[in-house]
Amino acid sequence: MAITWDGRGSMATRAVARWRSRGTGAGRWRRAQWLDGGHAGRARTETKVIKINAVIAHLLAPHVPRAARALGIQRTVAGGVALTFDDGPHPDGTPAVLDVLDGAGIKATFFLVGEQVERRPALASEIAARGHVVALHGYRHRPQPVLRGRVVDDDLARGAAAIAEAAGVEPVWHRPPYGLYSPAGLEAACARGLKPLLWSRWGKDWRRLTTPERIAGRAMRDLGAGDVILLHDADFYSSKGSHERTAEALKLIVRELKLQKTSTVLPL
Repeated sequence: MAITWDGRGSMATRAVARWRSRGTGAGRWRRAQWLDGGHAGRARTETKVIKINAVIAHLLAPHVPRAARALGIQRTVAGGVALTFDDGPHPDGTPAVLDVLDGAGIKATFFLVGEQVERRPALASEIAARGHVVALHGYRHRPQPVLRGRVVDDDLARGAAAIAEAAGVEPVWHRPPYGLYSPAGLEAACARGLKPLLWSRWGKDWRRLTTPERIAGRAMRDLGAGDVILLHDADFYSSKGSHERTAEALKLIVRELKLQKTSTVLPL
């Protein structure tokens, strides 16, 4: 599978660069080929290349639709536009976002972090009580590609348990921190019955120097039915106070959705 990439997504860029910088160990394989006639060496080389290509495909999935489709990772939804929020619950950001959504009569999906849910279980419960979808981001906010498979699996289990205890619902949808799945992480999530959901539009609201207008503009650019918008209702893992800009940007996004008569949906 040949995959092209448009260069967006700094986290994926750095991760891909790190994997590529490790090289293929060509000298080591050439020596092995000389000893065995080349057959075993070529087999090991091909296996290594396949594994590296699989990792790269997982890293590109948030930004390259073809990569996501090849892995069976969903980036869009059926029907209208889906609003999603990562990294909460946050004591200030989450209530502000909930109030904007309630005022507009819109339901959204919240990808919660288990360690934050344990600190604020009532807030996680409130998200569900207001009719929103409570989903899993992880127990801690760490990129899967740097973790061992069993560590990722344990993180998923702890995160799902924290959400179920606090909100009274088992999460169905999952989005990994930074949108980055590892091959083992994606396998573990699917084995637990979780449905992967990334995004097709984002506001880059975690940036320190951005504004509500820029966030809304990016999120709404070329927006169409089926798009999934990524925003963040917390600043635990991003620039301080970013959730305040997100709440203001959400007001602009909601207003524009109403003007365009664009319906919002929850993932099914």
